[in-house]
Amino acid sequence: MPSLAAAAAARRAGEALRRGVVGGRYLSSLRPSPATPAAHDSDEVLVEGKASARASVLNRPGHLNALTTTMGARLNKFYESWEDSPDIGFVMMKGSGRAFCAGGDVVGLRQLINEGKLDESKDFFRTLYSFIYVLGTYLKPHVAILDGVTMGGGGGVSIPGTFRVATDRTVFATPEVHIGFHPDAAASFYLSHLTGHVGEYLALTGEKLNGVDMLALGLATHYSMSDHLDLVDERLAKLVTDDPSVIDSSLAQYGDLVYPDKTSIVHRLAVIDKCFSHETVEEIVDALESEAAQLNEEWCTLALKRLKEASPLALKVSLRSIREGRYQTLDECLVREYRMSVNGISKPLYHDFCEGVRARLVDKDLTPKWDPPALEFVSEDMVDSYFAPLGEFEPELKLPTEQREAFI
Repeated sequence: MPSLAAAAAARRAGEALRRGVVGGRYLSSLRPSPATPAAHDSDEVLVEGKASARASVLNRPGHLNALTTTMGARLNKFYESWEDSPDIGFVMMKGSGRAFCAGGDVVGLRQLINEGKLDESKDFFRTLYSFIYVLGTYLKPHVAILDGVTMGGGGGVSIPGTFRVATDRTVFATPEVHIGFHPDAAASFYLSHLTGHVGEYLALTGEKLNGVDMLALGLATHYSMSDHLDLVDERLAKLVTDDPSVIDSSLAQYGDLVYPDKTSIVHRLAVIDKCFSHETVEEIVDALESEAAQLNEEWCTLALKRLKEASPLALKVSLRSIREGRYQTLDECLVREYRMSVNGISKPLYHDFCEGVRARLVDKDLTPKWDPPALEFVSEDMVDSYFAPLGEFEPELKLPTEQREAFI
C-alpha cells in the first residue's frame, strides 16, 4: 500500500509544517496521551482489529449509540492514526445493539444549553463536523454497516464515506425539524444531491426509509440481510487490500439482491418532485394538500401530518439549507451548518430546539409549543438569523481544506 501511505504521510507532513510542529504527530489509538479520554468514556467507541483493517464500534447501545463530544474526539484520533498506518488498508464503522447510530445526543445537548454551558455545546458540533470532514476526505476506503437505527448524525458519520451497507433492520431518517432543528452533520450536502427534490422531502417530513429504499436512492451502496452480516464481516476480516474495487466486489458477493416493493418511495418520486420543487414551505404544503385530495394515498396524508407537526421555523430554515447545499461543497455545507447550529442553540433562537427535545425525548408528551406557532408568523429575518455570520468574537468552523480536499 505504498501509494496511500505516501499520500497520508505527505498530507500529515504538510499539516505539521503549517502548524509549526517538529517531529511529527503522536496520536495513536494504542498509545496514551494527555488528551486520552477517561477510561469510562473510552468504552463508548471500541476498536476491532482485522488483517488489513480497523473497525470502530459505536458503543452506547442504551442510547442507540447517540454521539457525544467524547465519541467524536475519539473517532478523530483513531481515524487520523489509522490513515497514517501503512499496515491498514481500509476502515470500518459499526454500532452495538439495535442501532448503528441514532444521531447526536440531543438530550445531553439540551441539558448543556439549559445549564448555560454554550461553549461545551459548540464544542460538540465542532468536534462532530470536523470528524465528518475527515471521513469525507479519507484517503482509505471506508465501510459503514448501517444495521438498525441510522438517523441524523448517524448519516453524517457514514454517508460521506466510501461504502454503506444497509440491512433489513435499517431505519434511516433526518427527523430534526420535529425537534425544532435543521438536518445537519452534512445532511444539507448529501440530501441536496439526491435525485430530484427527494432531499427536501426527507428533510421537511423526516420520513423513515428502510434499507432497500436507501439503496434505491443511493444513500446506501450495498445491501445485506442482518443475519448474513457475520459472513460479510468474516470476508472483510480476511482482506488484505486498500483497493476500493476489491472491497466493493466482496461486499457485493456476500450481499443480497433486493428490489423496491410497491410501497417504496421510488414509486412516489414524480409526485414528490412536483410538490417539493416549490419555492416556499407554504407552497409545498398547498401542493401536497392538492395531491392528497386527488390521490387519496396514505403516504401523502402522513407527509402532510408530519409537516404540520414540525417546527414552522425549522421547516423554513431547513428548506433554505437544502437549497443552498445543492450549490455548495462538503466543507462549505459543514461550515454553514455549524453557523446555523450555533445560532440555533443561542438566544433568541434556542427555544424551538429545547422545546422540541423536551416534547419528543424528555417528557414525551409530543405537544411542543413552537415559537412562532405557524408558518405565516415566521419572518424572513428569523430565517436569516440562522444563517447570519457568528459574532466578532465567535470563531467560525475551521476545516483543513488546504490539506484535505473532499473527494465527494
